[in-house]
Amino acid sequence: MGPTASGKSALALDIARRFDAEVVSVDSAQVFRGLDVGTAKPDAATRAAVPHHLVDILEPTERYSAAAFARDAVCAIDAIRARGRLPLVVGGTMLYFRALTEGLSALPPADAAVRGAIDAEAAARGWPALHAELARIDPVLAARLAPTDAQRIQRALEVHRLSGVPLSALQGRRQAAPALGPTLAFALLPDRARLHELIAARFDSMLAAGLVEELASLRTRYALEPGLPSMRTVGYRQAWEFLEGRIDAPQLRASGIAATRQLAKRQYTWLRATPAHAYDPADARTRDAVLHAVERAVADASHPSAR
Repeated sequence: MGPTASGKSALALDIARRFDAEVVSVDSAQVFRGLDVGTAKPDAATRAAVPHHLVDILEPTERYSAAAFARDAVCAIDAIRARGRLPLVVGGTMLYFRALTEGLSALPPADAAVRGAIDAEAAARGWPALHAELARIDPVLAARLAPTDAQRIQRALEVHRLSGVPLSALQGRRQAAPALGPTLAFALLPDRARLHELIAARFDSMLAAGLVEELASLRTRYALEPGLPSMRTVGYRQAWEFLEGRIDAPQLRASGIAATRQLAKRQYTWLRATPAHAYDPADARTRDAVLHAVERAVADASHPSAR
């Protein structure tokens, strides 16, 4: 686990090559086909060398959920183990990790009609107005959300309209987590200032690699709209505004970097509360320490009587 741009993928590939592992991606954006540049998706050569699961499984017009991820991830993990290989679960979508390891709150499933109605209201009134509505029915949750956090405001209003109960009141009622078997958890936690530098450099490289052009091509191939989960992804959301003429190139860069920093801040908050062995990716000892820990865990699992 780790925030965006922390070096998870590089370390995961080292582990995979050393221990004959297959990667299960924990990334809510890499599930979408065509979103390659802005998600730092592994290229074809990498995926040929190390199998990656839950990448490119949906069209960008589709929707995915933490519950669907947990179901699909367990199936992938079981299949990898059945082949005698090591499942390596890698990513930064912390809600997906929580769904996999702790189970989910007992919430009503998504309802396309209700979501469509909320999206229509947002188009007419703006998300800040819907945030104000949320503040009346669920002030606890509204206080934790920005007035422009469309995805979370939408889900909170949807849950209330379907159940009549505030989302914050339901979040403590958890369904059982799937049985994963023996696990070893690592979190990469870089220095914040260094991470900000890495985020800026990576966003610049994405722009240079054709992020805007990629989105322009996707808009010609699919019936996309800005409210779709794929288009709310950091980077694509800002590129959409650029293509619509609402921001210029310097604003695209600045807003993309700022949004990525905000994402990393939320990821840090989750990670601080998540049990895991924490490492600084800038420390030269981290790679060897992680490989050694995995080696010991694999040996213990193979020879339990030797513990």
